[in-house]
Amino acid sequence: QVQLVESGGGWVQPGGSLRLSCAASGSIFSFKSMGWYRQAPGKQRDLVAIIASGGTTTYADSVKGRFTISRDNAKNTVYLQMNSLKPEDTAVYYCTALGALRRYWGQGTQVTVSS
Repeated sequence: QVQLVESGGGWVQPGGSLRLSCAASGSIFSFKSMGWYRQAPGKQRDLVAIIASGGTTTYADSVKGRFTISRDNAKNTVYLQMNSLKPEDTAVYYCTALGALRRYWGQGTQVTVSS
């Protein structure tokens, strides 16, 4: 059973930075892609960033130029570096992995951006 465990969320002032980590219980080589979604209160869960097995990255327009997704295959971990954070980035951030047969989700980590 694949497990994804997120960490690194918290509170930060506007303009600040946070780095989220997602550690997978097994090798991430088997995943077609890994990434991050977020869900704000009362809203749907939206894509933030994805990194494919070959390294190709995709970002939501709202985070382009501010967020960077990366992966460390040796540590079975995916990261989301978030810079220049805005109040509208406040949400629960979920790690996700696309396997051969299904998509996996982490439990989520709260990110709050406020002054």
